[in-house]
Amino acid sequence: MRYYFLGIGGAGMSALASVLVSEGHAVSGSDESVFPPVSTYLDRLGISWRDGFDPALLPAHIDEAIVGSSAKLNLADNPELRELVRRGIARSSFPEFLGRHTAQRRNMVVTGSFGKSTLTALMAHLMRAAGHDPGWFVGAVPLDLPMTGYWGREAEFLIEGDEYVISTEDRRPKFLLYEASQLVVTSIVHDHLNVFPTVESYEAAFETLIGRLPPQAPLFCARGYPALARITAGRNVVWYGRAPGPGYSAENLVIGERSAFDLLTPAGEKMRLETGLIGAHNIDNIVGAAAVLLEGGLADAEALRRGVASFRGLERRLDRKAPAARIPLYEGFGSSYEKARSAIEAVLAHFPRRRAVVVFEPHAFSWRRRAGLPWYDTVFAGVDEVMLLPPPGHGADAGQASGTEILERTTAAGVQARLIENAEEAIAALGRTLTGQEVILLLSSGPLDGLPQTLPPWLERRFPAERQATAAASSC
Repeated sequence: MRYYFLGIGGAGMSALASVLVSEGHAVSGSDESVFPPVSTYLDRLGISWRDGFDPALLPAHIDEAIVGSSAKLNLADNPELRELVRRGIARSSFPEFLGRHTAQRRNMVVTGSFGKSTLTALMAHLMRAAGHDPGWFVGAVPLDLPMTGYWGREAEFLIEGDEYVISTEDRRPKFLLYEASQLVVTSIVHDHLNVFPTVESYEAAFETLIGRLPPQAPLFCARGYPALARITAGRNVVWYGRAPGPGYSAENLVIGERSAFDLLTPAGEKMRLETGLIGAHNIDNIVGAAAVLLEGGLADAEALRRGVASFRGLERRLDRKAPAARIPLYEGFGSSYEKARSAIEAVLAHFPRRRAVVVFEPHAFSWRRRAGLPWYDTVFAGVDEVMLLPPPGHGADAGQASGTEILERTTAAGVQARLIENAEEAIAALGRTLTGQEVILLLSSGPLDGLPQTLPPWLERRFPAERQATAAASSC
């Protein structure tokens, strides 16, 4: 089959494209303003895609088009979409197609306000370590899986299920289109304020999802979220979390460059696990993945030990960006308060003696709406300096806050902050203030004006790790 992806640069769109490529289908597409890691990932996979929308360049033969949900892909404004309609080519959104395509699989859907990308990728990695060949769909670029989406040869198919709406016309959450054989819920914390204006409207989406799960289907939930406890009342739930409690938990946690803890099962069994991931939230993810696979008989203790120890995570999910620099540099995905705060708490916990510098871009709608300004009162707590890039203009309306408003709210919380216009200005400012005793966190769901690509080589040249610095000096 020949599939065309209109808006192929989206995380879900590129992952579905990967699934189809792994099945041997022909895939091509187009988009605008695609940035790494998705742009470089598509190139690495060998998928033919174009920057820009030109109906004259559409392939002559298209069996079905997958159409993304961004504002630039509407019928009135997109010439390629109008041409697809004129030619009568069958069209689907990616969640509609993914739901149909996997309807006969044993779908293990992972959802929640945060943690779902990492947990889905970790489960796939652990199953492969145990000798299985599942399929998967992950809305981020894993460092230890060959593709973001893969069909697999076994019945199990792991799906990262997003609660965001399908499109501006179809307001159903994406995850309602997937036929879940079992469900993992990592968290419920109010997010996506632009489509879920109230806590109640946000939680209702998860209540509907859980209500559709067959009564005897496995249900795994993270502890500590009152909404989850209420929604799942009366159901058989396997609970998990790093803190003591029913189900699976962690004991004797030692935090370091590589952290370790004892996984405690409901039967009282213990196994020591070691990880290079940073952040307490990632201990939750590991405990959750272990719970799912042990309960399902999909991995044993040895496979868990090997897989957890070797899992490096995902791009933009607290991956280290400049390994040859003596200043640790991490990139986090800051699309919501909880995601941003978890990333900040991770660098503060793992590098308590270093001065913490955060470069933040308010890219997601929730961060740049005035209704979200209260997030800035606490999100940067413990950070020594914040550099704020301006909010982008796409999708802006009367409710969007300005960079100045965001700065004022941040500094009113007692945080040292400044506005910067672009990546060049950020690097210049860092060049004036860095001493070598810092830790830097890049935080956004957007491109950060290319900083994830330009800052690492600059940092490695300016502050080389001790071994590189010594070698350079001895060669002179």
